Amino acid sequence: MTDFTMEKGADGVALITWDCPGKSMNVLSTEALMALDGMIDDALADEAVKGIVITSGKKDFAGGMDLNVLAKMKADAGDEPERGLFEGIMQMHAALRKIERAGMDPKTLKGGKPIAAALPGTAVGIGLELPLATHRIFAADNPKAKIGLPEIMVGIFPGAGGTTRFVRKMGAMAASPFLLQGKLVDPKKAKAAGIIDEVAADPVAAAKEWVLNAKDADIVKPWDTKGYKMPGGAPYHPMGFQTFVGANAMVNGQTQGAFPAAKALLSAVYEGAMVPFDTALKIEARWFTHVLMNPSSSAMIRSLFLNKEALEKGANRPDVADETVKKVGIMGAGMMGAGIALVSAMAGIQVVLIDQKQESADKGKAYVETYLDKGIARKKGTPEKKAAVLGLINATTDYSALADADLIIEAVFEDMGVKAEVTRNVEAVIPDTCIFASNTSTLPITELAKASKRPEQFIGIHFFSPVEKMLLVEIIKGKETGDRAVAKSLDYVRQIRKTPIVVNDARFFYANRCIIPYLNEGARMVTEGVAPALIDNAARMLGMPVGPLQLMDETSLDLGVRIAKATKAAMGDAYPADAKPVDDLMFAMVDQGRLGRKSKAGFFDYDEAGKRLGYWEGLAQHCPRAAEQPDLIEVQHRLMFAQVLEAVRALEEGVLEDIREGDVGAILGWGFAPWSGGPFSWLDIIGTPYAAERCDELTEKFGERFTTPALLREMADKTQSFYGRFGQNAKAA
Repeated sequence: MTDFTMEKGADGVALITWDCPGKSMNVLSTEALMALDGMIDDALADEAVKGIVITSGKKDFAGGMDLNVLAKMKADAGDEPERGLFEGIMQMHAALRKIERAGMDPKTLKGGKPIAAALPGTAVGIGLELPLATHRIFAADNPKAKIGLPEIMVGIFPGAGGTTRFVRKMGAMAASPFLLQGKLVDPKKAKAAGIIDEVAADPVAAAKEWVLNAKDADIVKPWDTKGYKMPGGAPYHPMGFQTFVGANAMVNGQTQGAFPAAKALLSAVYEGAMVPFDTALKIEARWFTHVLMNPSSSAMIRSLFLNKEALEKGANRPDVADETVKKVGIMGAGMMGAGIALVSAMAGIQVVLIDQKQESADKGKAYVETYLDKGIARKKGTPEKKAAVLGLINATTDYSALADADLIIEAVFEDMGVKAEVTRNVEAVIPDTCIFASNTSTLPITELAKASKRPEQFIGIHFFSPVEKMLLVEIIKGKETGDRAVAKSLDYVRQIRKTPIVVNDARFFYANRCIIPYLNEGARMVTEGVAPALIDNAARMLGMPVGPLQLMDETSLDLGVRIAKATKAAMGDAYPADAKPVDDLMFAMVDQGRLGRKSKAGFFDYDEAGKRLGYWEGLAQHCPRAAEQPDLIEVQHRLMFAQVLEAVRALEEGVLEDIREGDVGAILGWGFAPWSGGPFSWLDIIGTPYAAERCDELTEKFGERFTTPALLREMADKTQSFYGRFGQNAKAA
């Protein structure tokens, strides 16, 4: 069985059906593309065929390119991977261009056969680039279907003609949200935007009817006609000039130059808009090759697509029976508890939301209702969906409602005593088989499990705030946590459609272990007299979503003070002496009531609405500005290595068991430079020998916190990479 099959009907329509065997979603391979190309030749040469319809045998049309094809193109080209990629991409362009020209006479533009695409559901990536080459796109009236080009989200851009065709079809301004932001829309919105042509109850029937009645003029693309003008204007048209100047500023403002794909895409659009269509395709192919040769694209694809998908499918799930959650009890109806209740109910799970007072429990449920109301207002939900979700949530103070729960998530105040009391009270009523999880960001799971009668069924499930927006969930194994508890947690995270990482119990687990040094390094530089704007902007130019000072304001400075005090109490004499300048600054700011955005005063000043007005001028009184400011790269390396070295130590100490989880967790958990693919991918990009050398330099200049971990030193001496050494555990990578 092949990926494409063709059936020539008595009505004169050749129906080509895409149906990859053994896969839930169609993906395009080199062999499949050659098969499709051959079928197009056959249909165009057959006088009995009046037109062609391309559709899918699955509920969706297609999900994209088989990414292994790109890797094979590079490998097959040997010492000239750029040539192999460029030629492979141009073969794809030729196949799609053949569909677009459909056998018509190149001079008269007559004699071609109409070709339509019929999309039953989702069509993204190459799954949309192929239909864009046809003469008319019909989509099913399926509100769950997603249509768009999301390649930019994994570090590349549409390179099979999608970039060039989108811009020529819609204009650069209208195309920009879809190309530069990877925006996906349902079929009706896709039609309104001009991406597809028709929404039909039966897209195959509608497509057949159209191809049987289409005339020569109906199948000629606007850009193949004489006198074609790009919507919105080409680069040197007065309107087009404004568009491209604005687009350049927007891209650089949003990416700070850290994401190569966005800049390459804009270059392909700009240069391609000034030349004939076929030349524009060559330009697109060259820029696409340029991006694929950048190690950033490989790292992003690996972490944000392959590794993320593998973790979501349970790559590290213990081999135990299905542990799907039917009823979850959530202890604590504050912001975290309410958010967990929301995502659980949205996934169809029964929820018991418990707090000490009924008023508090009701407030937690009201949080869910408000969220659903906002969704209805944005037309992303319905009153019926709202009623169904709220109907799954029982907000109460009655512990007996937990009698048939199969998972408990405790989200009460971060205090060992409070959590221990809740654990004992809950275990008095839940079934013996119920798994108990604590949503804690700092307290050790092994210690919390001492309050449990069943420590093998006790685990940590650490959500990030706000729960409904953050994609990552950190699952923490205590020393006695059993496989069933891990499997249950992973199955639950899959149900609520988030990405899990599994780590072993240690101070701050993984995410907070890495993010706290980043925040501290930013604050430490302030105490040294480094300009706050230089610190935050250096971080943003690295691709971090926000700088360390801004992030501290967002998460609240008093939280940092509480963590520092608790850490000092726990570590005693082992507490690092060089933390004193940062502690002194943070304690002083909190004493003055500067708690961050929530108090409208922190490292920034804020107006009454909570909008940042600028850095607090009084900061210079605490930490006078140095006359000579450091080099940008030095600031960036301090911020990067502060995080990356903790990731390496976490792997070295066995807190992390899989580097995939380290990379995916860093990007999804705290926004670690997505272009890099994560801490371990970044170290592979710069090379372990250079990383160790740079650590030595930073250690000599700034202190022992930058000391090269033994693992990194060993790998540097052997010139090893992390994915080369540990990749055998990362089968998807």
